[in-house]
Amino acid sequence: MIRQWIKSLRKPRPRNRARVERADRVAPRIDFAFWLPRAAVAIVAIVGVVGITLALDRPVRKIDAVGVFRRVSLLDVERVVRGKLRGGFVRANIGALQAAVEGLPWVDHARIQRRWPDALLIQITEQEAVARWGEAGLVNARGELFVRDERHIPMELPRLEGPDGTEHRVADLFFQVRTQLEAVSLPIGGVRLDERGAWEVELANGVTIRLGRREVQERMDRFLKTGAGLVSSRSAEISYIDMRYSNGFSVGWRSSQSRTG
Repeated sequence: MIRQWIKSLRKPRPRNRARVERADRVAPRIDFAFWLPRAAVAIVAIVGVVGITLALDRPVRKIDAVGVFRRVSLLDVERVVRGKLRGGFVRANIGALQAAVEGLPWVDHARIQRRWPDALLIQITEQEAVARWGEAGLVNARGELFVRDERHIPMELPRLEGPDGTEHRVADLFFQVRTQLEAVSLPIGGVRLDERGAWEVELANGVTIRLGRREVQERMDRFLKTGAGLVSSRSAEISYIDMRYSNGFSVGWRSSQSRTG
């Protein structure tokens, strides 16, 4: 028994960890004979493009502007373009130059093209003012306030007024009622929106139409049906027409006498 126990101690013990065979790692081979000619061609092409660009990138010597100019200064256009010009004829950033020109007062749209060998052609469309805004602002046909402090205001333009940020609202009503009033031969003189949200339309003959804060379009339609004829025939005697009544209107006479219609 003792001998058997001693023999059992001499037997090798089985190993618990599995032997992991490591695979040999082989580095990928680069086919230089295939890639070197292609890399050389690419480098030559890049160098050629850069060389041609530098050769053609002449300084811009001439700036031409075309369009109908009433308010835009050509000197201001050239000054802005020269100030924003980076690089020469080829490297000039046309988009940035157009944005700079369109940032000038009275410029509505600008388009710039290259003219070989060293010139830029600028096509300019001026803003068209359709109404005044307050004392010194101007509004275009899209209802945008494009000038806030114009020194030379065309006084014959209708005048729009309202709190800051209401330019589009006021312009929208102006465009709408202008068409309606022109249909009954009553030219518009202006539109006002006060701080309380009440609307007034002023006619070119000096008569004011008070529309209030609610049912503005309905009241305007009622004026066209019932009050426009009276204003057309007796505008010299009338100061205002108040349409803020449910079934009629009142008339403010220039002699301070008030009547209800």
